[in-house]
Amino acid sequence: MDLQDGVPPEIVKARGAQPDIICRVGRSLAGWLEYIEKQHPNSIALGLDRVTEVLSRLNAGLNCPVITVGGTNGKGSTCAMLEAILRAAGYRTGLYTSPHLVRYNERVRVAGAEEGDEALCEAFAAVEAARGGTPLTYFEFGTLAAFWLFKERKIEAAVLEVGLGGRLDAVNAIDADCAVLTSVAIDHVDYLGATREDIGREKAGIFRPGRPAVVAEPDPPQSVLDSPGAKLFLGKDFGYTFEASQWSYWGPGGRRSGLAHPALRGAVQLRNAAAALCALDMLRERLPVAMQEVRRGLAEVTLPARFEVLPGRPQVVLDVAHNVEAAKTLERNLAASGFAPETIAVCGMLADKDIEGVLRELAPRITRWHLASLRGSRAASAVDLAARLAALQVEKSAIHLYDSPAQAFAAARERASGNDKIVVFGSFLTVGEVKAWLNDNKTSKP
Repeated sequence: MDLQDGVPPEIVKARGAQPDIICRVGRSLAGWLEYIEKQHPNSIALGLDRVTEVLSRLNAGLNCPVITVGGTNGKGSTCAMLEAILRAAGYRTGLYTSPHLVRYNERVRVAGAEEGDEALCEAFAAVEAARGGTPLTYFEFGTLAAFWLFKERKIEAAVLEVGLGGRLDAVNAIDADCAVLTSVAIDHVDYLGATREDIGREKAGIFRPGRPAVVAEPDPPQSVLDSPGAKLFLGKDFGYTFEASQWSYWGPGGRRSGLAHPALRGAVQLRNAAAALCALDMLRERLPVAMQEVRRGLAEVTLPARFEVLPGRPQVVLDVAHNVEAAKTLERNLAASGFAPETIAVCGMLADKDIEGVLRELAPRITRWHLASLRGSRAASAVDLAARLAALQVEKSAIHLYDSPAQAFAAARERASGNDKIVVFGSFLTVGEVKAWLNDNKTSKP
């Protein structure tokens, strides 16, 4: 395909985009991403008015069953399992998630494959043509582009991960045929409120009257239980039992026994898997899935940076844990992963997180801290993190400061012996930079 300034000429003509705007954007996906980042004065601006307005002009509604997944933690894992099972059943599945770790393309998948640069540029051009003078945030622009691509690809099932909250998140511009709420914990208090009741109310905004809503959170706040009109499925309606090597699910569609544990690590993944199976139960007339397809999907599911253990020595664990609930889960997984003479943390966080709460949960498992400064207006510095550790009475000799996650990880790897552990956590930005460093420095260790 002949590309002019990154956009096929027929797309410019068909969509009515102004050629001078397209030229200013540049030829590459990187050029588009730089452009869309500047189209709204705020990086986060919750609200559906702008998105629904552009969506109607874009004509990118989805003509297939839609499962929307929200929650403080567990969204990515639940989405990954839904996608894997639906693909095992033969459905052409679209998956939209955020944020990405290394490449923007990770956010938009069709039939298990990331969309390429050219396809994403085409989708951004379509959104640009449709939006007119409507300002869109980076996330809103990308969400609409994903919807457009899914319609173009004629997907048979859509799995959408909420970006922030739920009620006012851009993903919520599409009505869910089934919504899933994985968990409710304190996070993003500046946008969602400071209590679980406030946060639960925002997250339950993805529910639709008369349609099923699967609530995996074992202790849902009253604001979730009071959601008007939605058909709630709670812990009394579905669940799981487990033994050392197998587990069983029970729910509205019956019981599925003798299941192998999902390929994703950690005991909490059974709760996420049960929520995914309950959602599929609710859509079984439109998306029937056989037992062998459930088994295959759970066996083949992958998701980077959720207690991802890399091969080689020293052992390297990547986990995007960045709030207290996720830190508790990471601590439990580390406790169950065996002894190491030294456990080195590579940690970088955003300043608007509960930094001290996260560090407090992990401190008992860490013998040495490599703290990294992140970039951007929301970033916390390594000095900021060190001050929080000092408040937790961590020995100063165990704390080391670095300008970036890549530097912190390189130093940790030099320090570690073969029997040690390196745990990278605190932010998608932290883990993403380390993954990129590993890709660029493939050696025998690890």
